[in-house]
Amino acid sequence: MPKKQTHYDVIVIGAGPAGYASAIRCAQLGLKTACIDNWFDKKSQRRLGGYHLNTGGIAAMTLLESAKIYHQLNHEIEKHGIHVEALSVDLPEMIQRKDKIVDEISHKMSDLFAHHKIDHVQAKGRLLNARQVEIIGLEPRAHSILDAKHIILATGSTPNNLPCAPIDNEYIIDSTAALNLDAVPKKLAIIGAGVVGLELASIWNRLGSETILLEAQENFLSLLDQQVSGEAYRIYSQQGLDLRLGARVISAKKGNKKVTVDYQDQEGTHSLRVDKLIVACGQKANTGDLAAPEADLLLDENGYVYVDDNCRTNLPGVYALGDLTLLGPMLAHKGIEEGVFVAELIAGFHNPINYDNLPCVIYTEPEIAWVGHTEQALRAMGEAVKIGVYPLSATVRALAMGKTEGMVKIITSAANDKILGVHIIGTQASELIAEAVLAMEFSASSEDLARTIHARPTLSEAVHDAALALKERALHFSTAKRL
Repeated sequence: MPKKQTHYDVIVIGAGPAGYASAIRCAQLGLKTACIDNWFDKKSQRRLGGYHLNTGGIAAMTLLESAKIYHQLNHEIEKHGIHVEALSVDLPEMIQRKDKIVDEISHKMSDLFAHHKIDHVQAKGRLLNARQVEIIGLEPRAHSILDAKHIILATGSTPNNLPCAPIDNEYIIDSTAALNLDAVPKKLAIIGAGVVGLELASIWNRLGSETILLEAQENFLSLLDQQVSGEAYRIYSQQGLDLRLGARVISAKKGNKKVTVDYQDQEGTHSLRVDKLIVACGQKANTGDLAAPEADLLLDENGYVYVDDNCRTNLPGVYALGDLTLLGPMLAHKGIEEGVFVAELIAGFHNPINYDNLPCVIYTEPEIAWVGHTEQALRAMGEAVKIGVYPLSATVRALAMGKTEGMVKIITSAANDKILGVHIIGTQASELIAEAVLAMEFSASSEDLARTIHARPTLSEAVHDAALALKERALHFSTAKRL
């Protein structure tokens, strides 16, 4: 811990995706950089990566991969002529594997910091003014002040709390504790059927929990293309997820090693008893005590940092990235791109981010991925569109894998064939969407995709055939224009 004021070109507060990306890129550009972060793992060891790595997307995805293997061995493997006996789940070992992978990634990030000569300060950082950051250490009197020409705020977000469901992380738990259970709950309820709720449900449902999702909204995944969200609802319901829409939780109380959840819907008030209740109802920006009052950092009414289109705050030389702002959704890759953008902006380069072509992914099985506009949004704007839909069930590779659920949907302008949106539900949708993002980044048409040769047999053929379906030229499915 520095004992006297130390000067840097750039100080980054936060070491999640936005923070570590900006720190690394600043260092690559020759800027003397410090990164302040106060994340510790379960063993009280310092760890880079923030919420996303340690208890968010990467941790959840890692555990889901284990759950998918178990589910396939338990329910699907016999279709391949493979028989497995005495199958069981060693949950502590599964959790340990997840922790080991997260730890390995964090260590690699530490090596990158060392390689780029980034000073990693393990402490809490608070903005004092446009040029100074207060370092609040863990030890008494371990305080100091660092100053810099530029300061980047990237402290990320944490899960929301609900007053009606007070978290004790024993029976009523948050999304972090939900990735570290010591036993598979027999019956589990999740408040929230958004991205986090669905990803957690996909894990525990596959490991054997009876899983109920309580979603206050009447529509399932309302931000998605309606055709895709409808298909997702059908698939997830068939998998055994109990999706209860329009269900507003009134109270949750623990007692006799159970949780009693009361909720209301259009039919009245209901109660259910579960072994665990997960609260997964969105994220809030970590702006509490981010800046001293005298710094005059401007926040909006919801606690987000106000920024312009270049991530600049109201304070000269101070930037805010990732989940702290309303520039785009709360996504790790959005934060990474903003981190690189701001670092280059500080160094004198201006390479703006195209938020319109930002891919989104839900890591369930099957996955959901999309980029661009939805059909309902385009029609609401009065845009004349053409649509091509191709089912994975008509794709040879998906048939061979036994992963035929889902589809690829491409939406184009009726006037010039420019691709306006691509929506995928299916296995490895998170990988398939990259082709669509690249195509849209270069303003491609569906004809460009249709005339791009795709290897056969691959899952990516579904993207190619969806483009062909737009002009009723699909070669492997006669009614592919509409499911």
